[in-house]
Amino acid sequence: MKIDLTGKVALVTGSTRGIGREIAHALVGCGAKVAVVGRDQAKAEAVAAEIGGAAGFACDIGVPTEVVALVEGVEKALGSCDILVNNAGITRDNLMLRMKDEDWDAVLETNLRSAFIAIRTVQRGMMKRRWGRIINIASVVGLIGNKGQANYAASKAGLIGLSKSVAKELASRNILCNVVAPGFIKTDMTDAMSEEAVKALAEQIPLGRLGSTADIAGVVAFLASEHASYVTGQVFTVDGGMVM
Repeated sequence: MKIDLTGKVALVTGSTRGIGREIAHALVGCGAKVAVVGRDQAKAEAVAAEIGGAAGFACDIGVPTEVVALVEGVEKALGSCDILVNNAGITRDNLMLRMKDEDWDAVLETNLRSAFIAIRTVQRGMMKRRWGRIINIASVVGLIGNKGQANYAASKAGLIGLSKSVAKELASRNILCNVVAPGFIKTDMTDAMSEEAVKALAEQIPLGRLGSTADIAGVVAFLASEHASYVTGQVFTVDGGMVM
């Protein structure tokens, strides 16, 4: 089964590193033109150049006006946005007793409100063309919660609810919206952990290992393709069986 996204334009937020970067790389490999997005313009352009078939854009997705400007800039440079991947996110972990209001607000604004703004901005064009793929990257934490991550869990659970509502609203226009919820994925953050800590994580996973960024990107590429044309409003948990 070959995934062909030739002629499609994809916007991937938070794609200068980690999961987002791998998603951008996978979509380019399927033939799409990809907007690599990060806070730093030089970094975004460097990653885009390394990937090839991509262009770099800077955006603070916690600021609604910047998100709107990002979509407009991408469409001006690359063409109408066919695929939107809301991947960017932050953490501000703490126990609820000690969590500051600004840490709650920052996580909800970046992880959830930005996705709403981006979806609202791209949907008009998708509706006119009667084709679109919206893929939101959540987390298993949004399904099961986690101590010290009330804000992060709430933002990811909210992203799931948002996605299901978007799927119902836009299905009649052939715009599909799905969620990918990663479990423990090997990234720069886990690379900095001790061998014992990584082993402890792996012991919680039936498959006995952390996932790779490619494990997530492969699911995203499928959901962006015609092979997923009868799939919408679903949550794909990619976690090695951890929360089955």
